[in-house]
Amino acid sequence: MVERHMVSTAFEIPGYTVEQSLGIARGIIVRSRSVVGSIGASLQTIFGGNISLYTSLCERAREDAYERMLAQAVGFGANGIVGMRYDATEVAPGVTEVLCYGTAVLARPAAA
Repeated sequence: MVERHMVSTAFEIPGYTVEQSLGIARGIIVRSRSVVGSIGASLQTIFGGNISLYTSLCERAREDAYERMLAQAVGFGANGIVGMRYDATEVAPGVTEVLCYGTAVLARPAAA
């Protein structure tokens, strides 16, 4: 299991020594907006400010991609991930791919 404190955007995990790199772990999710969501979001744009329907859609997509990355890292035998990043690409109008990736590693607590 990869615990959340063992995932870092840096190339190290504070308090741990990376012993082995196991390869790139990634999680990919492709999401589209629903017709109802698009209409609701369009109405929100009239008034300005945060478009909460899109915010929640994006957050769910990132969380799903993150969880898939963790699952792949566990499949590699990792207990940590370094260099974690997100990327997103619109693959068609209203359809977005969200990618979460990082290097799966075996790490041990650093010697005191």
